[in-house]
Amino acid sequence: MNFKHIDIHSHLNLSQFDTDREVVIAKMKEEGVGTITVGTDYATSVFAVELAEKHDNLFACIGIHPTDVATEIFEYEKMHELAVHVKVVAIGECGLDYYREPTGEDKIRQKALFESHIKLAQEVGKPLMIHSRPRKGSMDAYEEVLDILEEAKKTYPNLKANFHFFVGDIAIAKRALLLGCTMSFDGPITFARDYDEVIRMLPLESIMAETDAPFASPEPYRGKRCEPWMVSEIVEKIAEIKEISVEEVANILRLNAIKMFQIK
Repeated sequence: MNFKHIDIHSHLNLSQFDTDREVVIAKMKEEGVGTITVGTDYATSVFAVELAEKHDNLFACIGIHPTDVATEIFEYEKMHELAVHVKVVAIGECGLDYYREPTGEDKIRQKALFESHIKLAQEVGKPLMIHSRPRKGSMDAYEEVLDILEEAKKTYPNLKANFHFFVGDIAIAKRALLLGCTMSFDGPITFARDYDEVIRMLPLESIMAETDAPFASPEPYRGKRCEPWMVSEIVEKIAEIKEISVEEVANILRLNAIKMFQIK
């Protein structure tokens, strides 16, 4: 199908959609919206692939969330079997999450898990969907993710990555740009001004839009469950911040997603 918008990160595979998932997907089709359904563990990754197989406006991303490192083992062969599926367009969400100040051992495990995702992404030739969440008042997780990516690029020069739900500052954004990374933005940009400076600085070709549904609903839907078709609100806010027409921004962001994730 032809897409008006592509929400590059949502979780239609989570229980919040169990009662009306097909209704939500039908509304997305009516609105011309596609989405990448993102796994957070093996079970939700399998479900993401199953959903993508059923619907031409859904694609899948498979991986294990960094905060699940203590409860789930990354079984490389099983994940590889999912990763080569034609509807799988990215590996993740993966990275480092320091928001709740994990122990030193947990940090070591998170880094090892992230490196397993990097290896898999390179092997199957698909980009990383990065989750990077620093401690409050810090950029620590971003700094360490970028350190790891800079080192990985020496071995895997073609490695690509998108920073999902980007909340980094300008210095972090510039480091990510130097690595050829893209950054995606969510509902909070529609009601918080913390993101404006970074969005103005970034080239439009390095930006994508996402919802992280069912979380982080944009205005005017705050307080309600977020759904992928709401991505249009985020696109419109990016256009407003950058003072570019909504039509131009929507088209470029759609093409960015198609290029990064090889969406056909």
